Amino acid sequence: MSIPEGVIPPKPTQVCKLEKSLYGLKQASRQLNARLSIELISLGYIQSFIDHSLFTKQNHDSFTAFLVYVDDIVLDGNDMIEIQDVKGHLDNLFRIKDLGPLRFFLGFEVAHSQRGILLNQRKYTLELLSDGGLTGAKHVSTPMEPTLRLCQNQGAPYHESAANRRLVRRLLYLTNTRPDISFTVQQLSQFVAHPTKPHFDAAIRVLKYLKRSPGKGIFFPSHNSLTLSGFTDADWATCPDTRKSTTGFYVFIRSSLITWKSKKQSIVSRSSAEVEYRALATLTCEVQWLTYLLHDLHIPISGPAMIYNNNQAAIHLAHNLTFHEHDNNIELDCHITREKIIKGLIHLLHVSTK
Repeated sequence: MSIPEGVIPPKPTQVCKLEKSLYGLKQASRQLNARLSIELISLGYIQSFIDHSLFTKQNHDSFTAFLVYVDDIVLDGNDMIEIQDVKGHLDNLFRIKDLGPLRFFLGFEVAHSQRGILLNQRKYTLELLSDGGLTGAKHVSTPMEPTLRLCQNQGAPYHESAANRRLVRRLLYLTNTRPDISFTVQQLSQFVAHPTKPHFDAAIRVLKYLKRSPGKGIFFPSHNSLTLSGFTDADWATCPDTRKSTTGFYVFIRSSLITWKSKKQSIVSRSSAEVEYRALATLTCEVQWLTYLLHDLHIPISGPAMIYNNNQAAIHLAHNLTFHEHDNNIELDCHITREKIIKGLIHLLHVSTK
């Protein structure tokens, strides 16, 4: 440890004692979370097993939710006395800074109105465009060329791989409020180890697309019925390098989009029915996790979740309880969709491809 400036050089037998160990150490965030968890549990809060960063407290008609990311906190609830008490307790321990109503959190901008809440990353997007030198560039209408298929040995190698990785990493964080770029960023993230010039050009096209509407985000209406619905789809063997397929899904609470994903499947499937069946299993697990999370937040969900898919064969596989020749090569964990249909968690419906 270096001696701070202005301190008289100590004798050979003297040492410096580190009073605060929160910053600069690898275990700082873990130690802070452990200390904060102990304090919250002592105040009567319950840590969620579904999301360990969530703490809740229920007392008759009052409810308080406490969301933590290292030393950034969102506190919400309908009991202002409890909110003020927990803020005062934490201030005595850590000397916290109260920023008032939620407006900005971890790069997310929150806009409130009587109609609902708008969540976006406008400032983050503008910084991304500025760092890329594209503030004056012409925008494009799509994040990716519709006919483009990215592969490993496509074009000349791009030598500034570190810059490409940093750009894709920042785009990944932007997908938290921009589901319209999630598929394109998922495709780009597969080639960060050895990018080529076409890969980097595709990433720049995403920036040009973002320039068209940097303030676009997710809107949550204030009046909404609490019903879960999900849509899932998958392409079949479209990866030119591995012939693996890609799963995509969206989950809504009524008209509010709350979660989404675009991810390559782990194995090569033999048929489009198998691909869609695996996509259904992925969405089923997501719906199960959301059900547990909503239960921890004391939010009742009316009826089973409505799951929509455009493949009739996959739907028949999920409903058929007898042995079927088309599913004898599918792992057992994929049959979770069938299990949750029986238990009434989800209800599977067909939606046209159109």
